[in-house]
Amino acid sequence: MGALIDLNSIKSAPVDDTFFPFFSVPNCIVDHGKSIAKEFPDLEKGGSYPSNLPGLSDKIKKLISEIESDAMKEVLSEKFQVDLSNTEVITTLRGYSRMKDGKIHTDSKSKVLTFLLYLNEEWNNEKGLLRMLKNDFNLEDFIREIPASFGSLVVFKVTENCWHGFHPVEGKRLSMQMNYVKKESAASHKIRHGFSSFLKKLFS
Repeated sequence: MGALIDLNSIKSAPVDDTFFPFFSVPNCIVDHGKSIAKEFPDLEKGGSYPSNLPGLSDKIKKLISEIESDAMKEVLSEKFQVDLSNTEVITTLRGYSRMKDGKIHTDSKSKVLTFLLYLNEEWNNEKGLLRMLKNDFNLEDFIREIPASFGSLVVFKVTENCWHGFHPVEGKRLSMQMNYVKKESAASHKIRHGFSSFLKKLFS
């Protein structure tokens, strides 16, 4: 199986640092990876799930390994001019959006970079589109709106003003998120996501 991610599309995407550093790619997945959307695990509840879920297809596992690879780390480190040597990679999956999701926020200070890849076969809803924002109070004052269609990617540096959010939508919304987390905080992130997944299974 060849590479699933077109690394060159990521290398060539310009970083917008007008408000905070980020870049987006309309589709970073090569053609033979299109079946990934159909192979994505059926996550019927909201929230994040750890990437070591049982039963993942070989193609999903390969996609995760490419996202977490040293080659990806090198590219992103260069693009954002940030040292990622003292970080750990944590990848999570999301399959369902709730009406309480999408509130304007910045990511926690324990994260250095956030990598968000959408894996919906198509997206025709005007809501649920992530917006990179100029402030913490107005969803309409955005720098860029990110498509939620298959292969759409956005990566941003976690700063005090990396505001983002979306108009709430209820329903299936597939994405994969990878974070470079400071090593001293990685254990608590893993415990939180693992415990959250356990609770969802327990009460489903």
